[in-house]
Amino acid sequence: MNIQQLSVFREVMETGSVSAAARNLNRTQPAISSSLKALEASLGAELFRREGRRLTPVPEAHYLLSEAVSILDRLQTTKAHFKDMSDGESGELRVAAMPGTSAYLMPEFLSRFVSGKRDIRITLTTRSSPQILNLVAAQNYDIGFCDVKIAADQAHLCSSEGLVGNCVVALPAAHRLAKRDVLSPADLSQEPMGTLHTTHHIVEQTQQAFRAAGAQLNVQVQTQFFLPLLRFIETGTICAIIDPMSAVSYKRMSASSDAIRFVPLEPAIPFHYSIVTPSQRPLSAVALEFTELWSDHVHAILSDESDP
Repeated sequence: MNIQQLSVFREVMETGSVSAAARNLNRTQPAISSSLKALEASLGAELFRREGRRLTPVPEAHYLLSEAVSILDRLQTTKAHFKDMSDGESGELRVAAMPGTSAYLMPEFLSRFVSGKRDIRITLTTRSSPQILNLVAAQNYDIGFCDVKIAADQAHLCSSEGLVGNCVVALPAAHRLAKRDVLSPADLSQEPMGTLHTTHHIVEQTQQAFRAAGAQLNVQVQTQFFLPLLRFIETGTICAIIDPMSAVSYKRMSASSDAIRFVPLEPAIPFHYSIVTPSQRPLSAVALEFTELWSDHVHAILSDESDP
């Protein structure tokens, strides 16, 4: 029993004749008859009583018809879904992103990405950058967006694209330096500052920039992620040097707020991002399209932020 035989059988049952089935399927009557006999042979039972040219279905044929309709309909649905998946119109997308991006920029972009597509199921997980690498390396996520590079022991499990932007200074809007067009570490010497925890690479870069300028880095607040620092800045407690994606995320989340001013820093402190994908399994069409478009989107954001 095969799909072709079931298709012929259904057509004969629904039209009531071999000749009508042959016309509808664009086949000859002998070919239709041969297909029916082959189906009966595979089942070991007759499906029709034959009286001249007339076929009368036996009771068992009606049971087989219900099963054939179900099988053929499921097959058609599967083919349609597979085509949608191949075309990037349906499927599942699993994304892991660091907090600064997953708070606003990633959901905003995902919403635009799925708009107009038929059936995309999204999982968006917020994790620290090392956790994101572990999730992608385990082949559990399609894409990770983080700010650390792939470790040597994970290089065979995932691949990455590096992107670089320049950090900015975030200050309370009422701060005496907020109206400057550009700031340097020397300008921020002795100012109450906020940073990430000392294990993050940006802290060492910031310390080096202040030492090179002969400036004093006065750290009063440390947090795991940048977004909490922005709440301290809103209250006028501190200033901070933060990554450009967190700055953009805050500006879009708080479009009506003028509590914080973001000012370029010179000399620039680069901030490195990674778009990470699994290496042990190929990306689906929808995941591949998303990864490429997200890369373009991040490049555009970083380019805009670097323009004076």
